[in-house]
Amino acid sequence: MSREDLVVAWGRGWARSRRIPAVVTIPGGLLFDVGRPGHRLRYLLHTWDPRYLRELGEEVTTPGAWIKLDGSAPDLRAALPPHWEMFESNPLMTAALTTAPVRAPRPFEVTVRADHAGVLTAEVRHDRTGDLAASGRLAPGGGWGVIDQVETVPEYRRRGLGTVVIQALSDHAARRGIRTGVLAATADGHALYRTLGWTVATELAAAFIPEP
Repeated sequence: MSREDLVVAWGRGWARSRRIPAVVTIPGGLLFDVGRPGHRLRYLLHTWDPRYLRELGEEVTTPGAWIKLDGSAPDLRAALPPHWEMFESNPLMTAALTTAPVRAPRPFEVTVRADHAGVLTAEVRHDRTGDLAASGRLAPGGGWGVIDQVETVPEYRRRGLGTVVIQALSDHAARRGIRTGVLAATADGHALYRTLGWTVATELAAAFIPEP
């Protein structure tokens, strides 16, 4: 799969995970009508040049608009006008998804459920209190499993629960015939994913227009 196909697959899976219905193909990528505070629109670009970015950056003035692209943060910053602000870049990572028994450490239990769109949600809860300790989602996207929103509640961190979430999603996705995963890692999650066998395919740079 080309990097273009990978970026598109990630974008479509991201939109499915977050229940964003309006996804439009545009020159060089996709446009998402996110419609949420601070995140109204998102442009995701796999193919671009400085002139295209400059024209897009000048044309788009909506507060809450975002641009995310396959490329470097310095190149994105250099092409955009001053009303755009930079945001943290994310490594786009891939890995094989495999079936394997998954058990959470005591006193936690892990469950995985699927919704009508085939999006998987994994939750790790305290087996006595029922408190949510960690969670994550996996959405089908172009034949890939797009892992999204993996989070551990602060008081339960450093117990391996993020690993349990990733492994549970991988196991259930592989049983459904999805054999390769892709995710955009945060700075905090990058090291964890590397230990689980994920490798960096490319970098996604990001910029946005702040809302008042």
